[in-house]
Amino acid sequence: MKARVATEAAVLLYSQQEKEYKQAKDKAASTLGARILPSNKAVAEELDRISDEGEGAFKKERLVRMRKEALSLMVMLGDFHPRLIGSVWRGTAHKNSDIDIEAFVPSPDAVLERLYQNSLNVTKAEWQPMTKGKRIETAFHIYLRFSSGYQIEIVVRSPEKMSEIEKCEIYGDTMKGLNVHQLRKVLIENPYQRFLPS
Repeated sequence: MKARVATEAAVLLYSQQEKEYKQAKDKAASTLGARILPSNKAVAEELDRISDEGEGAFKKERLVRMRKEALSLMVMLGDFHPRLIGSVWRGTAHKNSDIDIEAFVPSPDAVLERLYQNSLNVTKAEWQPMTKGKRIETAFHIYLRFSSGYQIEIVVRSPEKMSEIEKCEIYGDTMKGLNVHQLRKVLIENPYQRFLPS
């Protein structure tokens, strides 16, 4: 039953009927009359499988394009210590994925100014609460859309957060991400590389 709920939750996420794992799992369990919920990791693995089957080779090609777009933006934001996270870092990005980048700087105004100087299309910028484990912190989120159509979310956090070790709420491992140097190396040596717990 857990496996069925995981598959149903993954379908809800992939079809964008739900955006968050918790809501997708709750809805899937309700639909199937289940009382037990799968882990986020199990849902993520099903989501990855569904997108692999549905997108084929396009998924890998898109991943490389998204990583290249991420690198160009991160080079632009180089002095803000940018880090690629999310599904584009993991290597599991699918057709509905965006590019997630963290930047570490005392004021988000500096990041916004850099983006505007480079004539990038900022669609929204706002403070949002973020759940980090059992605590809630506020971070500044900037949303962009590239001419390629890819959406980017930059989360601006204070520099002292850069050294914090964070646990991934989906896979349960340490969320490391890639800095500019690491991402460039991945694109040269193994552009399809995945960063998933074994």
